[in-house]
Amino acid sequence: MSGQVTIVMYHYIRELTHSRYPEIKGLEIHKFKEQLAYILKYYHIITASELLAAVDSAGDLPRNAALLTFDDGYVDHYTNVFPIIEKHKIQGCFFPPPAAIMKHKVLDVNKIHFILAAIKDKSSIIKKIFSMMDELRAGYSLRSNADYYAEFAVANRFDPAPVAFIKRLLQTELPECVRSMIIDDLFSSFVTSDEQAFSQELYMSVDQLQCLQRHGMYIGSHGYNHYWLDHLDGEKQEEEINSSLEFLKILGGDVNKWIMCYPYGVYNESLLDLLKRKGCQVGLTTRVDLARLDLDNPLTLPRLDTNDLPKKGDARPNDWTLQAAAAS
Repeated sequence: MSGQVTIVMYHYIRELTHSRYPEIKGLEIHKFKEQLAYILKYYHIITASELLAAVDSAGDLPRNAALLTFDDGYVDHYTNVFPIIEKHKIQGCFFPPPAAIMKHKVLDVNKIHFILAAIKDKSSIIKKIFSMMDELRAGYSLRSNADYYAEFAVANRFDPAPVAFIKRLLQTELPECVRSMIIDDLFSSFVTSDEQAFSQELYMSVDQLQCLQRHGMYIGSHGYNHYWLDHLDGEKQEEEINSSLEFLKILGGDVNKWIMCYPYGVYNESLLDLLKRKGCQVGLTTRVDLARLDLDNPLTLPRLDTNDLPKKGDARPNDWTLQAAAAS
């Protein structure tokens, strides 16, 4: 037995090559099946209840424990993931953003994904962003386009510099009202003007989430509006968490001992204090590491991305898998 768990994070899982948006950064269904075969070979997949019990010191985890988590409530998770994991009699943990489901809105983060996937030439997106910024600069005291690009066009482990720049600028660095205007214009121009129809195609419905729960899947909190929660004051944070818990009640979920999955992986001390008061026992970040219950704060557990594990069932154990086996 052990107090360590490999928590794996998934987002889009769909057929990409022949889809309308082949550039979406997702996992092909056949690769998910292969990766699941790998995980089943080297790990013991646990449930949310087992993790919560271990955190609460009511039980230990099996050797090489793994937890499967699916962020953002995509319909991919219902149509493509659910049949596969149910067949294997294993649990997935799903974290939907209620605003997208209840209000039929497309989250800004998803609008950005599909804008990027719709246009191959990323420089044309940047050119249009800069043109709109030129019009808005005086009214919102924006810095020069060159200043923004020099600071934020920095490649990371997933994105080249131009893509990282677009994401950073439209997610956090411009004033919120400016970001919204630019994102909505780009989405309408490059993707669709029918946001409601697109939302209903992109996200699960309440009925589908309730079906997942009836079949033994876990549904946890992902905030309500998928905001950067560390950017909100205490009152707004409480509104977000309370609204997300009301949504879990609609689904019939447990709001006494529950799991929080932070949008964008971010949090701050005021949020952690709030979650403790609300009965949250586990919080999931996007920090890349194995979760060690004897060392990590249970409200800030790290996760691996799907790209951190092999996508072939017969692959040899990689470094993360070897680390998990050595520490168990």
